[in-house]
Amino acid sequence: MRNKTLTLGNTDISHYARLCPSTYDPTHPENTIIHGNAFEILTTLPRGFVDLLIVDPPYNLSKIYGNKSFKRIGEEDYALFTHNWLDAVKHTLKPTATIYVCSDWQTSLIVGRILGCFFTIQNRITWQREKGRGAVRNWKNSMEDIWFATMSPKIFTFNVGDVKMRRRVIAPYRINGVPKDWVESKDGNFRDTFPSNFWDDISVPYWSMPENTDHPTQKPEKLYAKLILASSKPGDIILDPFVGSGTSAVVAKKLGRKYLGIEREAEYCAYTQKRLELAGDSRSIQGYSDGVFWERNTLALQKKLAVE
Repeated sequence: MRNKTLTLGNTDISHYARLCPSTYDPTHPENTIIHGNAFEILTTLPRGFVDLLIVDPPYNLSKIYGNKSFKRIGEEDYALFTHNWLDAVKHTLKPTATIYVCSDWQTSLIVGRILGCFFTIQNRITWQREKGRGAVRNWKNSMEDIWFATMSPKIFTFNVGDVKMRRRVIAPYRINGVPKDWVESKDGNFRDTFPSNFWDDISVPYWSMPENTDHPTQKPEKLYAKLILASSKPGDIILDPFVGSGTSAVVAKKLGRKYLGIEREAEYCAYTQKRLELAGDSRSIQGYSDGVFWERNTLALQKKLAVE
């Protein structure tokens, strides 16, 4: 299978990075990627214009991002870091806004505690990363969390019908010979189920997926599609202050939402702009079709059977 990873040379990086302004322009408040420091840019944003906040902050791990690095710090220092960016972004949110914050198992303990000081926590989603390095003296880390919070305890968007999971029925149950809560077809038996807070259908971007880039912590489009479809409406504005390689903006564009992203690395700004350009040609999202999310590998099998 051909390697489909998106790569950019220095000339392309310079070209696409120049498309990103360095400051917020109130005359173009949406569908923009700002190249700059999130803490500085957030102070210039207006009040109460964001419908959905998606945040994938640096986890408390030593990791290189482009030309800069994030060094592991003490837990209280990371708690202060979390508090500071939450404090900087909260004024941008509408009273009905929803907030999703990504974390690994260690930072999750900190993020949940600090997040609860600002907003109403509704749930914690755990998703299976499917891959990870083995550990000789511990369990392999293959799970991450996403905290689900809202500005209002009760008034917020949640489109449950837009995020149902289509699962293959292993032991179909019938009443008087008629399928009970599932659909029988020549390609198999399926049931559309309500989403839970454990997601085992996500594939982390890898070399044979067109959405894959060289960003070290890129989130899957399918992952963010669930968040965006559940907690926003077409035309809503989504803010991502650590946009990275641009997954939130790309998925927002594919699903008919507006976006505003902030990224400090020119290289990742360039990847975001290139992906947004490509999204104009292809609005497909791996694992999402016919208005439902398919469990891992099921959609590919369904398409194969249809061809045969």
